[in-house]
Amino acid sequence: MAVGRKKLFGDIAETVVLIRGAGEQASGVAHRLFRGGFKLCLTEIAEPLAVRREVCYCEAVYDGEKTVEGVTAQRISDPADIDLLWRKGRIPLLVDPDNRIRETLQPQVVIDAILAKRNVGTAMTDAPLVIGLGPGFTAGKDVHIVIETNRGHDLGRLIFNGEAEPNTGVPGDIAGYGIERVLRAPADGIFHDVRAIGDHVTPGDVIAEVEGKPVKAVIAGVVRGLLRDGIRVTEGLKAGDVDPRAKRSACFTISDKARALGGAALEAVLFQLPRQIT
Repeated sequence: MAVGRKKLFGDIAETVVLIRGAGEQASGVAHRLFRGGFKLCLTEIAEPLAVRREVCYCEAVYDGEKTVEGVTAQRISDPADIDLLWRKGRIPLLVDPDNRIRETLQPQVVIDAILAKRNVGTAMTDAPLVIGLGPGFTAGKDVHIVIETNRGHDLGRLIFNGEAEPNTGVPGDIAGYGIERVLRAPADGIFHDVRAIGDHVTPGDVIAEVEGKPVKAVIAGVVRGLLRDGIRVTEGLKAGDVDPRAKRSACFTISDKARALGGAALEAVLFQLPRQIT
């Protein structure tokens, strides 16, 4: 390997990582890489629909900035402000669903963390190292590395050939509950919250409503995620989730899954980037 460990660590502060998406898992990745010393830039769509809003940098799209566990992302509209935010120790975020900033930024690493369960425009030629999270990517074809996102034994595993496990459509098990913990919109219309993230609920409690139709808790626990009040939704859209472990502090910190994926992304960059640029 021509690029040694010492040289790689000396270059970390100048290594630019572009992350597509700023939802829950993408935010876990961004947080880990930022604390690892990399220069980051996030891109998002104009109206993100994250439910775990207290730990999602995409909230900066609406509020201008979002801090997660001491690390702040700030929305900008002018790419010229990227370097200014880096100097301030912040993560720049742009509304750029087509990833046009890539041509200007020329990142060493692109990470597709949209988790769309399909590839929405990421190619292996986008950067010296391209990483895809979850199903929808094939390592060796459209990305260099795929990171397994399915809960279980292989969560966070780096895949250098082939694909991640297919999307099951079934929520991961938490304390014995899967589909029961997920809240969904009962109709098309405008979403209005009745309860807030961090509230404790019991079965039958109304957590939100859409066009007068209630969204009720099926299990007891704490409201860990909930869509923004006033957002337009479609019937069946994931609108929130109830955590049966009922630990309120968990609503405001990065999840075990997002933290694991962040560690996997850091491993992927440190392991593979020197090999890609030799």
